[in-house]
Amino acid sequence: MRKGMAFGFPMFLLALVALAVTIFDPLARFGTGLPPDEGLAIERGTTEPNGIEVWVRGDGRDDVTIAQVQVDGAYWNFKQTPDGPLGRFENALIEIPYPWVAGDAHHLTFVTSTGTTFGYSIDVARSRTVLGLGALFDLALLGLFVGLVPVALGLAALPILRRMGTEGMVFTMALTVGLLAFLLVDTLAEGLELASEAAGAYQTDVLIWVIAALTFAALMAAGRIGARGRPTTGAYLALWMAIGIGLHNFGEGLSIGAALTLGNAALGSLLIVGFTVHNLTEGIAIAAPLTKRTPSIAVLVGLAALAGLPAVGGTMIGAFAVLPHWGAIFFGIAAGAILQVMVEVIRFILSLRGQTSDSLSGGTAFAGFGTGVLAMYATAFLVQI
Repeated sequence: MRKGMAFGFPMFLLALVALAVTIFDPLARFGTGLPPDEGLAIERGTTEPNGIEVWVRGDGRDDVTIAQVQVDGAYWNFKQTPDGPLGRFENALIEIPYPWVAGDAHHLTFVTSTGTTFGYSIDVARSRTVLGLGALFDLALLGLFVGLVPVALGLAALPILRRMGTEGMVFTMALTVGLLAFLLVDTLAEGLELASEAAGAYQTDVLIWVIAALTFAALMAAGRIGARGRPTTGAYLALWMAIGIGLHNFGEGLSIGAALTLGNAALGSLLIVGFTVHNLTEGIAIAAPLTKRTPSIAVLVGLAALAGLPAVGGTMIGAFAVLPHWGAIFFGIAAGAILQVMVEVIRFILSLRGQTSDSLSGGTAFAGFGTGVLAMYATAFLVQI
């Protein structure tokens, strides 16, 4: 009873303070005469057969009313759905019957009822891909080529990795850390780029770090429970590796799908080959912890599917206009998962150092880490979209 009273008394005082602030409102007089705090986030713009479509979202403390729309300096009629002022976080579709020109750049200016302006540019106007069954099949096929196929090819290197000694294992696992380090930086960079396009009210640039940290902490706790304090090894480590890489590939698929439907990339056969080469190393990373065991075909197939198939889902979902804040949040989850895998692999390398010379294994680990980073950096030139 005393513990309950000790906790309840501070809460009672807090309620009294809140009530007093509400009644007396000491900040009310300081806001007199200030202009409204309007904000408008332009989340996505596409060129359609009948004109330009733009998704906007209220991004200020006060409601914002779009009064006029300019396209390339000229005022145009527009249709807003739903109509009326936009409150904070509320979104609407703006349809502008503008005769855009393929290949040209078009600049849009949204003018609010108070005269505040917000700009948005379509750098290269292109016809958006119509999403039918044929397009969905092509997206799924592309996801297989850039996700599942390279991971499966990388897993096929398992017999070669199995012939390596302890020093070879240290090199391979350190190479894996290098690969994952590049993926971690790349994932955070893509997430922060999406965060810059999201409504500022979401504070997505901060949220992505919070989500990454929470994901990392949750996966570390789950990993410690499963491993019971021992270094994660074998199929268990490969499983965590596949999960982290699969989350990254899903985010990569989101970017590809969105780019394709917006006409911002022409994924020819050379670029598909580039993605295959770039992601080939991911399969090698998953195979590395399995060198001391003989996994069944079912286990290898399951690992390949777990790491590669998310790219298929990503390309298809990305084609359906994933909003920037959701994409950024997912990249935060992927970053936390990749960091957790890096920690597990480093712990595994430290356990291997007891089986060889510290000085020799240190040099081998450094060489492997550098090789992994350079391999990912070099192949990244093939997959810029």
